[in-house]
Amino acid sequence: MKKSLFLTIALLVSGNAFAATDHYVLRDGDYVRHLKVTKISDDYTVDADVDFESAADGAHCSEAISGKAKSTGENELLMKKHSESAAGFCELKIKLSPNGAKIEESKDCSTFTVGKCHFSSGDKELVKVK
Repeated sequence: MKKSLFLTIALLVSGNAFAATDHYVLRDGDYVRHLKVTKISDDYTVDADVDFESAADGAHCSEAISGKAKSTGENELLMKKHSESAAGFCELKIKLSPNGAKIEESKDCSTFTVGKCHFSSGDKELVKVK
C-alpha cells in the first residue's frame, strides 16, 4: 500500500515537473484579451478568449477558442481549429517574446466570433503575467 501511494505521488510530481503554463493579458479600450499557453514536454495547448463591452452603444460579446498548437519556429506557435458550422479553419498565429505575445488570426476565425469580437491583438502585445 505504501509503495503504490509513493509511486502515485512520484508520478504526479514528475508529470508536473515538465508542464509549464504562461498567461498573457491585454486590456485595450473596450477589449480584454487573455491567452494561456501550456507546454507539456513538446506538446502545446492554447486557450484564447476575448471580451468586448462598449459603454457607448451597449454592444458586447465574449468568445473563446482552444486547442492543440504546434511550434512553427523559434517562439512561434500555430493553432488550427476546425469550425463545426463552416468548412474553414480558424488559425491563430502566436509570436511569443520574453515579456508578452502577439496574436494574428485568419479570416475564417469570424465563424468563431460575433460582432466586434476578434482574437487578433493587432500591433499590440499581450503582457505576460508573472
